[in-house]
Amino acid sequence: MDLSTIIELLGSTVRLGTPLLLMCLAGLYSERAGVVDIGLEGKALVAAFFSAAIAYVTGSVILGLLAAIAASLVFSLIHGLASITFRGNQLISGVALNFLASGMTVLIAQTWFGQGGQTPALGDVRYKPITLPFADTLEPVPVLGPVYHDLISGHSILVYVAFLLVPVTWWVLYRTRFGLRLRAVGENPGAVDTAGVSVARLRFTSVLIAGLLCGLAGSYLSTGLQAGFVKEMVAGRGYIALAALIFAKWRPWYALSATMLFGLLQAVALRYQNINLGDGIIIPVQFMNVLPYILTIIILAGFVGAAIPPRASGEPYTKER
Repeated sequence: MDLSTIIELLGSTVRLGTPLLLMCLAGLYSERAGVVDIGLEGKALVAAFFSAAIAYVTGSVILGLLAAIAASLVFSLIHGLASITFRGNQLISGVALNFLASGMTVLIAQTWFGQGGQTPALGDVRYKPITLPFADTLEPVPVLGPVYHDLISGHSILVYVAFLLVPVTWWVLYRTRFGLRLRAVGENPGAVDTAGVSVARLRFTSVLIAGLLCGLAGSYLSTGLQAGFVKEMVAGRGYIALAALIFAKWRPWYALSATMLFGLLQAVALRYQNINLGDGIIIPVQFMNVLPYILTIIILAGFVGAAIPPRASGEPYTKER
């Protein structure tokens, strides 16, 4: 495998791993505050639809992004009301949002555009690749030039935002008062409440941050990675992001590694449809396509060592009188 092939494969890894990273960070904020968010899939799906639909109607990818964030935040508010305000089952609330997004996006898309539950192709109304400084100048330099020009440079703005959010998330969680309180409310909400800090407000804040990140992920899927919305285009990435979160043990830097691993598996599956191992042994394309999901099952089965979630994760909090 030569350098250009490796760079192409890693470039695909970055592009395919970006929505996973954004959704994984969304789950990280939510679950660190004690709110399990199975609804990452639904939030990203509804964001992907409204991003593509509004971008197509208005001709503005920025308006599409704002619509994606708004739609995802509405779903986050629903999840927050159900699981925080009314203390409902967080898993059921998240699953219900996924079902709602799955049916709602197809119904609205068919009503608006009449194309079988998808939006028209966006054409040029998409996120444009960004050429970083000195990328063209350094391109002829052996090894360094191609790596910088073809791998690091040339991605859309949301890719760089996603990677920047990893150190930002680490700093927020571990170097700020807000992050300390957020982690504390996921471990011992009673102690936080005793200190005079609103548990509900912190949890709502974390859920809304998760909605913002899912909005970015959905927008990137339909107006960055692809050129329009198609039915069920998130394709289980929300669940894979949750598996990556467990794999990462709820830590930002580990989340980056875990999501890029899943992105690499998807990139390999897309590039190598059938792998010949010699002696007549061929790995079929079907196996390569399901490889990321197989790894998800393995991770969720607990073969990655002890992954202990926040102690209050999934538990509604009732203020003591």
